[in-house]
Amino acid sequence: MRLSRFFLPILKENPKEAEIVSHRLMLRAGMLRQEAAGIYAWLPLGFRVLKKIEQIVREEQDRAGAIELLMPTLQLADLWRESGRYDAYGPEMLRITDRHKRELLYGPTNEEMITEIFRSYVKSYKNLPLNLYHIQWKFRDEQRPRFGVMRGREFLMKDAYSFDLDEAGARRSYNKMFVAYLRTFARMGLQAIPMRAETGPIGGDLSHEFIVLAETGESGVFCDRDVLSLPVPGADTDYEGDLTPIIQQWTSLYAATEDVHDAARFAQEVPEARRVNTRGIEVGQIFYFGTKYSDSMKALVAGPDGAETPIHGGSYGVGVSRLVGAIIEACHDDAGIKWPEAVAPFRVALLNLKQGASETDAACEQLYRDLTAKGVDVLYDDTDQRPGGKFATADLIGIPWQLMVGPRSLAEGKVELKQRSNGERELLSLADAIARLTS
Repeated sequence: MRLSRFFLPILKENPKEAEIVSHRLMLRAGMLRQEAAGIYAWLPLGFRVLKKIEQIVREEQDRAGAIELLMPTLQLADLWRESGRYDAYGPEMLRITDRHKRELLYGPTNEEMITEIFRSYVKSYKNLPLNLYHIQWKFRDEQRPRFGVMRGREFLMKDAYSFDLDEAGARRSYNKMFVAYLRTFARMGLQAIPMRAETGPIGGDLSHEFIVLAETGESGVFCDRDVLSLPVPGADTDYEGDLTPIIQQWTSLYAATEDVHDAARFAQEVPEARRVNTRGIEVGQIFYFGTKYSDSMKALVAGPDGAETPIHGGSYGVGVSRLVGAIIEACHDDAGIKWPEAVAPFRVALLNLKQGASETDAACEQLYRDLTAKGVDVLYDDTDQRPGGKFATADLIGIPWQLMVGPRSLAEGKVELKQRSNGERELLSLADAIARLTS
């Protein structure tokens, strides 16, 4: 992509309404625009990051055996009356009446709808276990939307729902999502710690929040420092095998949100030198809620003995749009964002430091063609902006590699390659630069 043809509305000044780093940098980097309180338009740069995150989430859900579908954003109020949640959910639910006086709601979550889909088609235990997920926009009418995408009203979420014959099967499904979440966040360059948490309006008695430690987080968290060095399961993890050892390893060390924190247990189990008390950002949460929805909504299957039995369920959410902000909170410096490569909008920023000069123009065109042909996402800054401005833009938007082509180094047959994450620079021939960026 040539920057001269890209839509990138950079802001030079810090927006007054932005209270935290991620909100400020997303606005400054032209990633989004606020259209109403807690509601944002995703501009091209931000949308590219959003899609990268979404794809990682999708790949790890598929790897764990979940099956993707797509449910609508609007739901019938009668479904929520069946479960008993329509009146209990509170003012965060946006309620709507259509022209035929039907009561609808803009979905804040999908337990009722997925249960209705399940009970319509699945009648036998032979079709279990089953895990269905989608990646869809949600709406919760927050009283005080703030911090940009970290606490918005409209947000993109992956929500999965498991169905099993009994509690033992449901816990196996829970464990699969637990492991899938560890892998998902690690692939994005994040260290997300699973912590015991309250179940809230979802229900049930077993839940873990996945928390990225950050002082700007809304959740108070307490954990054993050793949990920060636990190994993340590899891509070769056998999801049909016994995942219990992995779960035990990650849950044997103390880690809890402030809502369920046990101060006495924390003091007893964790040596003082290993105690971590900080804040964190919730990027995902998993729940086992048993027969909460199948009992009220009559989601029954015939068991091995032929008797109808309510299924055991779980739900599993990832804040896809929130993750954009969480990654920035964890990966930035004073100059701007430092995207991990897996989620970066482009892999390489190609900077022509003397636009209009035949030598630099020709070298940049060659690099742009060769890198693009090899499948590398390149943002080519072919604008007339001065070098200092190009450096500032590249640092602000956080592209992992900056390839700088200037007349002085080019006279020696070299270009300069800078790694955004650590600032390291080296002079390379054009061929070596291409090899490095495509290795």
